[in-house]
Amino acid sequence: MAALSLAAVDPRVPWYAKAAAAAVAAYALSPIDLIPDFIPVLGYLDDVVIVPLGVVLAVRLVPRDVMNELRATARARSGAAGNLGVVGAAIVVLLWIVGVVLALRWALHSSQPR
Repeated sequence: MAALSLAAVDPRVPWYAKAAAAAVAAYALSPIDLIPDFIPVLGYLDDVVIVPLGVVLAVRLVPRDVMNELRATARARSGAAGNLGVVGAAIVVLLWIVGVVLALRWALHSSQPR
């Protein structure tokens, strides 16, 4: 996952591969699942199927030589790659907070009498 996070910002990676890598990393870090975990069997489907398939897709979209270099960089920065996960998680949490604030603002605004 650290190599995909690096691929999402590498200028040698095509835009569609960057989008796939960023989407997979954001979805994997997001506390919200496509299928909630409390649903028996199907709840873990995204963890077992969707995320790995997304990783495979994103890795195949990145040029092979670039992906090999990014993997080596991720291994060399094993401590720093963990920080990328923290930054990604912080971005996801920030987006959720902004979404909740906007939803509350809209709900309060629409509930006022006209």
